[in-house]
Amino acid sequence: MGVGTCDGASMDWDDLKFTLAVARHGSLSAAARALGTTQPTVGRRLNNFERRLGVKLFERSVDGLVTTPLAAALIEGLDEMEHGALAIERRLASRDTGLAGLITLTSIDWLGDHVLAPIAARFAARHPQVQIDLLTEPRDYNLARREADIVFRFGAFEQENVVVRKVADVAYGFYASDSYVQRHGLPDFDNGCRGHAIVLLHDEAGRVCYGDWTPMLAPQARVIFRSKGLQAHFAAVEAGEAMATLPRFVADQRQGLRHIVTPVPEPTQAVRMGVHADMRDTPRLRAFIDFAASALKSAAARLKPAT
Repeated sequence: MGVGTCDGASMDWDDLKFTLAVARHGSLSAAARALGTTQPTVGRRLNNFERRLGVKLFERSVDGLVTTPLAAALIEGLDEMEHGALAIERRLASRDTGLAGLITLTSIDWLGDHVLAPIAARFAARHPQVQIDLLTEPRDYNLARREADIVFRFGAFEQENVVVRKVADVAYGFYASDSYVQRHGLPDFDNGCRGHAIVLLHDEAGRVCYGDWTPMLAPQARVIFRSKGLQAHFAAVEAGEAMATLPRFVADQRQGLRHIVTPVPEPTQAVRMGVHADMRDTPRLRAFIDFAASALKSAAARLKPAT
């Protein structure tokens, strides 16, 4: 779509989207990730756009790309244009009448890999005209810009016009491998697990329900490493080198792992599902929402075991 300018030049809407992404993210690489393209493509589109306009929109600095005063004024107008264009896109998409098309789901790694992936596979098998993309990258996908259709997360939704529904509770427990217990014995919680090793989350304390729980449970244990992803925690525990807090839905099914009873209640966390208000009645999304909610309800006893 072409957009006219006061001097007769023509601006392509795609050029404007690329410009807006660079302004928002501050670098070509970050803009490329947000747009689902490559850094050279973003750089080429931006250079061509600046050349056609005959002005510089961004200046390089140690902190990345900084908008010029002209670009800042342009961005303000682009925000309004994008808001209107995306609203139209969502309304058109919501008028789909069949169970066909793409559904983009997002979640954190372990929930997506172990809980949602089987649900998505069963749904897609029943509806062959539906394609599902399951993204487990640790980023906040924008529902208004249709970066995702349905989001599963533990924390609150800060975006506007999102319909949120609690769909499950998950429990975490303290685990060690059988080989670890054979070598080191069970931990003594009265002395803070002195003489034992643990792995912790990196920079997540206070942000997830078990971020502070493990250090409180084992304040005297040696922290052998920290990681943002639980897959690394599973690897350390299964290697017999440390203890860790793990989701019970996954850990209880792993052979060789021992669930250690703790003197304090185990942490639990609510799983919430969010969809943009304009898209919630789209047939394929509505069908998946109902299917996933039912499947998660059926799995409730495994997601949050009673003991």
